[in-house]
Amino acid sequence: MASDAASREGNTTTIITATTSLDLPAHPVPKTYAELNPKSKPTEFFGPIGTTAITLLCPIFSYIFFFACNDAVGCTPTSLGGFKEAWNLAIDGFPSSAGQWWEWKAAAVYLGWYAFCVICEVALPGERVQGNLLRDGTCKTYRMNGLYTLLLALGIITGLLVQPGGVQAFTWLHDHFVPLLSAALAMATFQATWVYAYSFFSGELLALGGNSGNVIYDYFLGRPLNPTVPGVPSFDLKTFNEVRPGMILWLLLNISCACEQYTRLGQLTASMWIVLIFQGWYTLDCLLQEHTILNQMDITTDGFGFMLAFGDLVWVPFTYGLQARFLAFHPTYLSPLATAAIVAIELSGMYIFRVANNEKATFRSGKNPKSESGLVVNVMY
Repeated sequence: MASDAASREGNTTTIITATTSLDLPAHPVPKTYAELNPKSKPTEFFGPIGTTAITLLCPIFSYIFFFACNDAVGCTPTSLGGFKEAWNLAIDGFPSSAGQWWEWKAAAVYLGWYAFCVICEVALPGERVQGNLLRDGTCKTYRMNGLYTLLLALGIITGLLVQPGGVQAFTWLHDHFVPLLSAALAMATFQATWVYAYSFFSGELLALGGNSGNVIYDYFLGRPLNPTVPGVPSFDLKTFNEVRPGMILWLLLNISCACEQYTRLGQLTASMWIVLIFQGWYTLDCLLQEHTILNQMDITTDGFGFMLAFGDLVWVPFTYGLQARFLAFHPTYLSPLATAAIVAIELSGMYIFRVANNEKATFRSGKNPKSESGLVVNVMY
């Protein structure tokens, strides 16, 4: 009866079921470079003024987190005099190599670490996964072997730690924290500057939000969408940086801080174990799910500029591990009850984090039933 009534009224009800993929051309009529890369408006982060402030302040705060939290001044200074002491240490010279602004050996070590990650990306086996369809109708293919990079790095470090004097030797990262931070900042600044300049000549796809024409804004937000290395078009610098050099280095710095605590105390406290295990778990989880980053906004939408270069290479490894660095010089002892409570909260948080991210990943990829629900369309004839 409902069907007859619909026919009499001239309406046809059509049920359309969404599918996970469509074999349709991205652009039946090829678009020009200008059409593919329209001009954007500098509105994010309060425009050029906001992006300038963030570009200057984020590196400053990275250093503040060290000079205001260390074994010379405590963590953090609770008086104006304490902050003045931290300032004097930063300007006049820190009593150990950990607080030196620059050291060429540390720069060489950081460059070697980055080169190690690049070699692993090229040489280690890994599943090849196709990324999202881009505006120009192409798809990039990525080698997902970040997990093997992590395992190889941990294997090498384990081999060092079991050697006589190995634990003390691996405190080197902790003992050269600021020089390594400065080297990472130099790398991030170089990459952001290079990809911005190269984007004017490469002909690569630009990010829709980073093509405003304002130098500071585009430099920070990122002008190129998927910048590559000249002569190596398969190497996506943005995706490589997302979870490799910085994320794994975060864990290595934590291990170095744990070695520092062990060297001082002869043991690791429960609080240090909690930091090591759960932040290590987070890193491992990230690399186990490396393929899911291809559907995230950082990869699909954001350009690669100072924001992502700094965030990936500096902010993550050198600020996320503040707890481990604090515990290295200020051991905190937890009661069994406090330890159990913290572990329970951490486990709950990791469970929520993983379940939520799984749902987001399956929804973005079209594998979640919620993204395949039927759509009812009324067509008038």
